[in-house]
Amino acid sequence: MSGNWTETDPVMSVKIMSLFKQADPVCVGATSSGSDIPALAAADRRSKKKFGGFTRLATTFLSGTVLSGVADSAWAQGPASAAARLFSSSEVILASVIVGALGAALLAAVWLVRQRGNMEAESLEMRSALSDAQQRISKYEALIADKNRRIVVWESGPSKPEFLGHLPAETGAPQEDRDFLAFGRWMRANSASDLEKAIETLRGEARSFDLVVETNRDEILEVQGRVSGGKAFVRFIALNNLRAELAELKIERERLTGSISLFHSLLDAIEQPVWRRNAQGKITWVNHAYSDAVDAPTPVHAIEEGREFLGTIAREKIRATATPTSPFHDRVSTVVGGNRTMFDVVDVTVLNGSAGMAIDVSEAETVREELKRTLKSHAETLDHLASPVAIFDGEHRLQFYNQAFVQMWDLDLPFLESRPGNSEVLDKLRSEGKLPEQLNWRSWKEGALSVYQSLDTKTDLWHLPNGQTLRVIATAHPRGGATWVFENLTEQVDLETRYNTLVQVQGETIDHLSEGVAVFGPDGRIRLSNPAFRALWGITADEAKPGTHIKAIEAACGPSYDKPDGWKRFGQILTAFDDERPSLQGTFELYSGLILDYAATPLPNAQTMFTFVDMTASARAERALKEKNEALQKADEIKNDFVQHVSYELRSPLTNIIGFTDLLKTPGIGELNERQSEYIDHISTSSSVLLTIVNDILDLATVDAGIMQLNYSEIAVDDLLDDVAMQIADRLHENNITLEITAPAGLGTIVADEQRLKQILMKLLTNATNFSPEGAAITLNCWRDIDDVFFSVSDKGPGIPPEMLKMVFDRFKAQAKGGKRSGAGLGLSIVESFVNLHHGDVSIDSRAGQGTTVTCRIPAGSRMHSVAAE
Repeated sequence: MSGNWTETDPVMSVKIMSLFKQADPVCVGATSSGSDIPALAAADRRSKKKFGGFTRLATTFLSGTVLSGVADSAWAQGPASAAARLFSSSEVILASVIVGALGAALLAAVWLVRQRGNMEAESLEMRSALSDAQQRISKYEALIADKNRRIVVWESGPSKPEFLGHLPAETGAPQEDRDFLAFGRWMRANSASDLEKAIETLRGEARSFDLVVETNRDEILEVQGRVSGGKAFVRFIALNNLRAELAELKIERERLTGSISLFHSLLDAIEQPVWRRNAQGKITWVNHAYSDAVDAPTPVHAIEEGREFLGTIAREKIRATATPTSPFHDRVSTVVGGNRTMFDVVDVTVLNGSAGMAIDVSEAETVREELKRTLKSHAETLDHLASPVAIFDGEHRLQFYNQAFVQMWDLDLPFLESRPGNSEVLDKLRSEGKLPEQLNWRSWKEGALSVYQSLDTKTDLWHLPNGQTLRVIATAHPRGGATWVFENLTEQVDLETRYNTLVQVQGETIDHLSEGVAVFGPDGRIRLSNPAFRALWGITADEAKPGTHIKAIEAACGPSYDKPDGWKRFGQILTAFDDERPSLQGTFELYSGLILDYAATPLPNAQTMFTFVDMTASARAERALKEKNEALQKADEIKNDFVQHVSYELRSPLTNIIGFTDLLKTPGIGELNERQSEYIDHISTSSSVLLTIVNDILDLATVDAGIMQLNYSEIAVDDLLDDVAMQIADRLHENNITLEITAPAGLGTIVADEQRLKQILMKLLTNATNFSPEGAAITLNCWRDIDDVFFSVSDKGPGIPPEMLKMVFDRFKAQAKGGKRSGAGLGLSIVESFVNLHHGDVSIDSRAGQGTTVTCRIPAGSRMHSVAAE
């Protein structure tokens, strides 16, 4: 179709000629006549000039179509005549356009069909890939959702972790995401510490780890930490069956390895030679004492050179007699350092070898022999003493007695030779009437025999029925037992004289005391009394003379007071048969107006001393102080009631003033001029400041009255800091101040009164804003430890002078110097009061010209309940 048509085709020539005839009859006529050749040439030149450009365009347009051959043939006959014949009819042009459009449409249809096939193939391939991806995702989700593993994912930088999967409930791992990372709550302490350090290193330094941890329920978990694609992955796998047993064996192996190393270090530090042999009897390990004993430079040299500590006969004896159930234990002689030395050798045999230890007993044997000789000499010496001596062994049985002991107590030799116990000797002496009578014999005997458990020497005086007085010295032995030495003091009469002198001096001293003193014997009769005692009770010397029974004293003193059980109780103390006599204290108020403090004190010699002190003046002063204190408390209550009443009464009109001021600002009331608007703003600002002062005074009055209620609740620390920052934003913007909040991520929660805690932080931030220069920055720091949460507010203001630091928490002690606004001086007082109500404390660090830092400590673990201020 695209070939060129030639003049030899008569049919096409005829068609083209007919077309040009219709288009230009003049040319056709000229051509048909064939007589005027010059005219034809001129017409040909005019046609070239007129249709030259158009024919080239038509030829180009018709190339590639069915008419291209026609155009070529016509053009061969002559450009002018061909153009005239070709474009003389609009039908040819219309046909060409239609044919071109159809060709273009056909090509477009073919291209669209091909593109549609490509798109269907790509769509089918994408559906197949999507199906494969969905299958893989389902498989991975099923794998991750396994109840035996859990994965925690952290993005790079500070971010919240993502949790995948769960661990079995029997491991003790929390199911909730927020509790899972609190490892210390459900893991062993050492495992939790190691895991937290490993996670911190993983996230900070991208260092992978593999750990085996133990839960509080004795379950084993395998923890793997990896970094991929900028994310940190920590996988917890609950081990079971063989893997769990392998992990337990690994932990047990580490424990055993540490124990073996510890025991090696301990054995290497002792002075006794220690060795270990294998099943063939070859030495595999020795300590330093062993190498020193065999003159080896180090234990390694002793093992490599096979130096033996024991002789061949001793080793063969150990090998022949030692069994796994019966270790070898005997004394062996060997040469150490050129000297023959005795050792107490212990050798233990097991299936894969043996271990032994040698203890040097040469010195002990020498000391034992010397001790035997010393004891024999000591016994011969004691037998010649005039003082009775008896020695009892560790089982409290009589081991030695001298002749003086036999003569003093007149005991039978067969009884003494039977080695009686110390308790039997005392019982026999008591049964024969040779010991003093005691009110409680069992208690007295236990006290005497307590020397065996005492570290110090016990000394006692025994007043025997035959009139003798003995000083008994009992000394416990370091290896058990005791030595009793009896010293006869009967002939020392001067002791009695000194005793009487001492009693007289004591009596004179008591007589000149201002306190009333009366001493009664165990029989209930008075032994002595001083004038002050008789004057206080209003009795005569005859009524209180020595020997008078307490019943008579009770009858004489009874009319002076109204307590029926006063002196009667004294009599019960004196005549009671209790082993221990209790002390007694109290107060008597006599009819005469006297107030007496009394005390009953047991004396060592079974007597009892009663003391009476006149406390009338001090009691009256105390009553006056109590009455004054009650009056002050009442006045304080009245003050608090007045402050609360006035504060409440002031708040109502202030609220109205603020409301009407805000109403005047609204456009609906009417427009205000510039001065009126300025006055309204001043009224609003002053009213708000006054309302703040009234609220502060009311809060302080509530605290002082003890009726402040704290409504505890669980507060997220991060949300608390955000709320405070939003509330203080306007104030910061007004003063051109920047607030910087420094707090680590994940501070958790605090149990406190949210309103009062916000009020504390607002007071501190407001105070810091007031004293900070324009354009400066104040810092709010927050951190926590195990039990407390700390809030710290710092500014770069002028600071607080040293003389003001002592009174910075005092009320109405405002520091106007350096501040933008002068307040009432209640902010820090309120902060201290509210922090103290939370059982916390406040501290201030300030230096002149360097700013101020106020730190508050609030307990974080308080129980949620409401308490009243105390």
